[in-house]
Amino acid sequence: MIPAALVLAGSRGVPDPVALAEGVAHKALALVDGQPMLARVIAALRAAGVETVAVAANDPEVVALAEALGATVLPPRPGPSASVGAALERLGTPLLVTTSDHALLKPAWVRDFLADTPADADVAILLARRETVEAALPGTRRTWLRLADGRWSGCNLFYLATPGAQAAVATWSAVDRDRKRPWRIAARLGPGTLINFALGRLTMAQAIERLGRRIGIAARVVAARDGLAAVDVDKPADLADVRRIVRSAALEQAAERV
Repeated sequence: MIPAALVLAGSRGVPDPVALAEGVAHKALALVDGQPMLARVIAALRAAGVETVAVAANDPEVVALAEALGATVLPPRPGPSASVGAALERLGTPLLVTTSDHALLKPAWVRDFLADTPADADVAILLARRETVEAALPGTRRTWLRLADGRWSGCNLFYLATPGAQAAVATWSAVDRDRKRPWRIAARLGPGTLINFALGRLTMAQAIERLGRRIGIAARVVAARDGLAAVDVDKPADLADVRRIVRSAALEQAAERV
């Protein structure tokens, strides 16, 4: 059983392409198989065993939906890292964090993530290898982080396991800004790490572990078992992919029942 999870659903103050394309106030309200994405995420978390689901949101329609679904609504802070920090103060640890556009989220992914997280972790991050993602969704276009052990994509799932995770919140913001420029992340860890990165010797696990040690915590990478865990909805094409995947899965299930 997981005590609590936070779903990030704040507005960043700029027009969102998915919301604009769908004619909704916030992309969390975009429909997938007749359900708002936020509703799908909350349902998956509860099916995974999460006791308390909190949603960081300020859009009135998103707030109303979250409340109707029985979630605790928290006012978002400027930026996702600050919202996570506020949720930690309110909900404590362990705390699972995801986003409202993680429309394909499955309870099994959450359970697998927690099962695969090392026992010594203060913080764990779910990432997917490029080959795993492309096997699940051929032709997908993602942002890849290239390190010595291949290319990786984020999965919008984070596990803040201990109170020590609070130390990671300030660093989160800086790392998020540099997620498309990994050399800057390496530079934060000192010249030795930067050199190893430049020479192609730094693995993803080493990078995250060193970043954790820099701030005094144990940070661990968990590799996603299912490449679809890396599929979120940042643009209309992503939403089209998600709808196609969900529709295909529904057709397969219907065929199995016949």
